[in-house]
Amino acid sequence: MTDKERMKTTIDEMKVKGNNLVSKVKELVEEGNTRRVSIRKDGRTLIEVPLSVGVGGATAAIIFAPVIAAVGALAALVTDVDVIVERAVTPAEIVEESDADDAKDA
Repeated sequence: MTDKERMKTTIDEMKVKGNNLVSKVKELVEEGNTRRVSIRKDGRTLIEVPLSVGVGGATAAIIFAPVIAAVGALAALVTDVDVIVERAVTPAEIVEESDADDAKDA
């Protein structure tokens, strides 16, 4: 089985104010495990950006600079948006999350 076949994805949804949108997208890009970011307003997708898995830090900032500029232009036009994030999760991370949840429940 290859690494891609073992990768699972999680989807997180968060509400973000327009003035915080660029910094939130930059943060998601720099994480390196984000596969796709969608920005929605009132249920309509305004922008959907596929990202490369494993590209993080300064490299991501350079590669995705045009995307971040587009998000900045969008942020100037909207107030509150929903940011939907699809992340790549390895089986080890899933086990760690479930262990953390079990510890909280105890």
